[in-house]
Amino acid sequence: MLDTGRSDSWRRAFRVELRAEAIGLAFRGWPVLPGTYPAGAHWAGRDGIDDTGPVPVHRDWQERIGTKAEQVATWWAGKPYSLLLATGAGYDAIEVDYDLGRRAARVLRSVGMPVPIIATPDSRWFFLTRSGKALSAKLAADPAITFHGEGDWITLPPSPFQHGVVHWRVKPEVCGWHIPQSRTVQDALSDALNEPSHDRLVRQLVAAD
Repeated sequence: MLDTGRSDSWRRAFRVELRAEAIGLAFRGWPVLPGTYPAGAHWAGRDGIDDTGPVPVHRDWQERIGTKAEQVATWWAGKPYSLLLATGAGYDAIEVDYDLGRRAARVLRSVGMPVPIIATPDSRWFFLTRSGKALSAKLAADPAITFHGEGDWITLPPSPFQHGVVHWRVKPEVCGWHIPQSRTVQDALSDALNEPSHDRLVRQLVAAD
């Protein structure tokens, strides 16, 4: 078991890293927010909500969208809060499972259009896009795809989960900090859905037996 002294030191170091990332993104105009963070089997940082997370620390989080970097810096002054991005305020996200995400990323690379992609420890991938376009009917009907827009949020790296850390599969720097239009990612996902996936092939083989 990790001793208390080392655990506290790790939390302080992690808070510094989260704070630096939050400030940098806020300077770029990203609507970042502090979120609850894992503390053992629960989520800490907001009274009354400890069984699921991360969620925004502030109940009035929607009113805080667009807060300047100087104020954002104070939010991470004392706790290792998760780093959240409010969606629908310039940025949206399309969430998919690992298999579809990997195939869509391959489609985008093949046409020379890498886009920022986030991955969570539970094997969910998030493709960042500009706000303004809902999912096509085909994608919206797929239970493996979730759209995050107005009134929602996603978790940004390097936020901790109970069993790992959120990380970039494709960092924004790789794309020159260019966030694509939603249609670009949706087209890639549509193409990827037409490819035979590993899971689909396994189901077909099982059915054939």
